[in-house]
Amino acid sequence: MELARWSLLAVSEELDGAELAALKFLCRDHVPSRRLEVVRSPHDLIEALVEVGVLEAGNLAFLRELLYYIGRIDLLVAPLRSTRQRVERELRAPGGARVPLSRYLLYQLFEDITEDELMSFKLLLVKELPKSKLTPETTMLDIFTEMEKKGLLGKDNLSMLKSLCEKINISLWNRIEDGLNLFGQEEMLITEEERGSTGGPEGHLVSSVASDPPVSFNHSSHQLEAYKMTSRPCGVCLILNNHNFAKAREEVQEHKYMKDRNGTDVDAAALRNVFSKLHFRVEEYRDLTAEKIRNTVDIFRREDHGDKDCFVCCILSHGKKGIIYGVDGQEVPIRELTTSFTLQNCNSLAGKPKVFFIQACQGDAFHKGVTIETDSGEQDASVERTARFQLDCIPEEPDFLLGMATLQDYVSYRSPREGTWYIQALCQHLEYSCPRGEDVLTILTAVNQEVSRKTCERDATKQMPQPIVTLRKRLLFPVN
Repeated sequence: MELARWSLLAVSEELDGAELAALKFLCRDHVPSRRLEVVRSPHDLIEALVEVGVLEAGNLAFLRELLYYIGRIDLLVAPLRSTRQRVERELRAPGGARVPLSRYLLYQLFEDITEDELMSFKLLLVKELPKSKLTPETTMLDIFTEMEKKGLLGKDNLSMLKSLCEKINISLWNRIEDGLNLFGQEEMLITEEERGSTGGPEGHLVSSVASDPPVSFNHSSHQLEAYKMTSRPCGVCLILNNHNFAKAREEVQEHKYMKDRNGTDVDAAALRNVFSKLHFRVEEYRDLTAEKIRNTVDIFRREDHGDKDCFVCCILSHGKKGIIYGVDGQEVPIRELTTSFTLQNCNSLAGKPKVFFIQACQGDAFHKGVTIETDSGEQDASVERTARFQLDCIPEEPDFLLGMATLQDYVSYRSPREGTWYIQALCQHLEYSCPRGEDVLTILTAVNQEVSRKTCERDATKQMPQPIVTLRKRLLFPVN
């Protein structure tokens, strides 16, 4: 009994305001609205759940379900002394999932919606909801909650939501339908033509088969086996950080305008910080010539990684299609670096993930201002445009992941003060999502989403990163 109380208190102290809002939304079918309105803290919410009987001293299954849905896998492990696998088994059991499928899918929609889409919802609902509920601070969860209060949304009333999605982005509605279909739930949105034969109200969702737990919809990847990541240190994180290209300007005529990569140290610091927290031994090498890049990589190729679980290499330099530059302006093919860690060349990493993050231009650049710079090496260039990425940059064998900052016809930005869009977004998402149990491919998708939304206001150019993978399992970077 005392252990359960301590666990509840410990969980409440770890949740932030955004997570509290998510939990309140997921609990709306179990806690009366008036009771939820006076909940001001995670501790208040837990007290409310105890009051209504869905949390008991000897049964914290509902709390485990909630934490699983919001991605706080770390709290399942400690203080609840549970695991992701246990929760997934519980949710698959008959009656195991207490959060209704429709609410779970709405929560997933909230997590995926863009700022522009949220603004569109607010504009379309201005006549339906009070203006005080449509402020800049209003989230999509707030909108769903207000629609429910007004009777505009419910588990058997999704017609208005469908209509709004059709006007804003039909793929939003498709996600709801796909989720319902995925669980064998035979549903139909009753149209006006069908009303006469069914007798049902227009636009109501009619379910003939109860839905399965939502565990498989958003978390289908969780059924895959994960790479072992229990060694401490987990592995090596090698950072090759090239900043000063004076040697290239002096010795190579075609690179006489190649600029120093101001801002790269900001990226390197962010990488050091996050991979140290992820239990990697971080090794940084600065301003390497092409030959020294090869020699450094060879040192780590020959190192015995037998007691490690992973290898990470982050390359920050100028580059062009399929290559990176040493500070002497000489070329090193990306494939030469990645193939150094194949089964034939580095047997101690056999079956283990080899991860490369490359911040380097893969094509030509525009010639504009200098406040935003390029990694193509051109004079006074503000952005870099990539040519088609060469798929042969990674070996034809499993367990490799290559994260490139750029994609064909898109641009990649580096700020002298703030670092690059790609590396900064990558580090922020790793730091936020790894403690929540997200796998690396999911995190890279979030990085793609964030970077692709950014726009250089001066010339309206954008950037799209690209991950290339031959991973066979889920890759999670542990924090605990």
